[in-house]
Amino acid sequence: MDWETVIGIETHAQLSTASKIFSGAATQFGAAPNVQACAVDIALPGVLPVLNQGAVERAIRFGLAVGADINRRSVFARKNYFYPDLPKGYQISQYELPVVQGGSLTVVLEEGVKTVRLTRAHLEEDAGKSLHEDFHGMSGIDLNRAGTPLLEIVTEPDMRSAEEAVAYARALHALVRWIGICDGNMQEGSFRCDANVSVRPKGAEALGTRSEIKNLNSFRFMEEAINYEVRRQIELLEDGGTVVQETRLYDPDRKETRSMRSKEDAHDYRYFPDPDLLPLAISAETIESIRSGLPELPQAKRDRYIRDHQLSAYDAGVLTSSREVADFYEDVISALGGGYKLAATWITGELFGALKRAGLEISQSPLGSRQLAGLLQQLQDKVVNGKGAKEVFDAMWNGEGEATAIIAAKGLKQISDAGELEQVIDGVLVANPKSVEEYRAGKEKAFNALVGQAMKATRGKGNPAQINEILKKKLAG
Repeated sequence: MDWETVIGIETHAQLSTASKIFSGAATQFGAAPNVQACAVDIALPGVLPVLNQGAVERAIRFGLAVGADINRRSVFARKNYFYPDLPKGYQISQYELPVVQGGSLTVVLEEGVKTVRLTRAHLEEDAGKSLHEDFHGMSGIDLNRAGTPLLEIVTEPDMRSAEEAVAYARALHALVRWIGICDGNMQEGSFRCDANVSVRPKGAEALGTRSEIKNLNSFRFMEEAINYEVRRQIELLEDGGTVVQETRLYDPDRKETRSMRSKEDAHDYRYFPDPDLLPLAISAETIESIRSGLPELPQAKRDRYIRDHQLSAYDAGVLTSSREVADFYEDVISALGGGYKLAATWITGELFGALKRAGLEISQSPLGSRQLAGLLQQLQDKVVNGKGAKEVFDAMWNGEGEATAIIAAKGLKQISDAGELEQVIDGVLVANPKSVEEYRAGKEKAFNALVGQAMKATRGKGNPAQINEILKKKLAG
């Protein structure tokens, strides 16, 4: 039987406020256990929550960025469950009336673009953390994270492969960082994804029973976990078994998911409006003020690069994969006064290759945007050719100075003098009569061999375009 994979993603993005969602306690990562848990966070009798305005504004900013509806009136609810790291015995969240409703996110895939619909994005508080590693036969409880503001972003079940799910997660990760609502640090738990995975026979409309894979904190683990879970469910069904609705964890060492607990439905949590919090009222003026402060968004920037810079959809997608990459590209073209395709080619090629080899992000690049622009200016002005420019790039990457100084020091200045090149080419033609004969007999490859010999004779410094032009004239004569 042919099977179809169905995936929905729930993402918890920690909002970039300095204090918690209902208290003034700090949210800084890495503090000693329980030093950032105040009376409100640990639910001492008589305390009352006070909503953090900054968290609400960040939720609105996200909703506007994805084209969602902002509910002018939203309600906080109590989500009841009992767990050692949840001091109140309930989590303050949103259910029926979230701040953000609907919206969508467009992701770029190799085969084109795909739009993933969003169901909602709602505000809630994080729970604490159970610590098992440092205790023998016991667990410790760290309540520093209790009350940390989260935006839970929920998609429709629109994704059909692990590749699509990872592309969506990457696009969402880039967006929340782009608009400044979340630092996106997956290692610190600031951006955590849960994948709801099911399979169904191809052509079927009804959804299969889903398993939820919790707390995926890397894109690689997400892809591995989903692919494993899809295989597990298909094998189970084809062997006559049934898929159980449950929560599973991914073990990256064994590269498999394993059962954690049965999966609850909404009614199991007994949601009801929190009596300590008034309904949240958002004015039209607040929404418009936040809208006016949004930066140019990735999709709009991508469309502009394709339309105005004549870049391919792929290059435009790569250059808008993060705000840091887009800013780097725009700094380069600003210094060049254009050169869109040249800048895109070198950033996505040489620069990204060097960054990957070094394990660095673009913000950590030892080669700045203005330095790269200086090199590309020399290339654009035909001071250096493509081969020489790559040698200069490597030297600049290793901290040997600016492009002009390296070109002079290494003698890489391109030979563009027509008389000098004619002399070189005359010598090449005399030394390679067989290649000349083959070219005139219609073998195009022989021409490339002659170009190669001319470049060799100039020690790689000849102007390739001029060499091609002079060679063609002489061979036609």
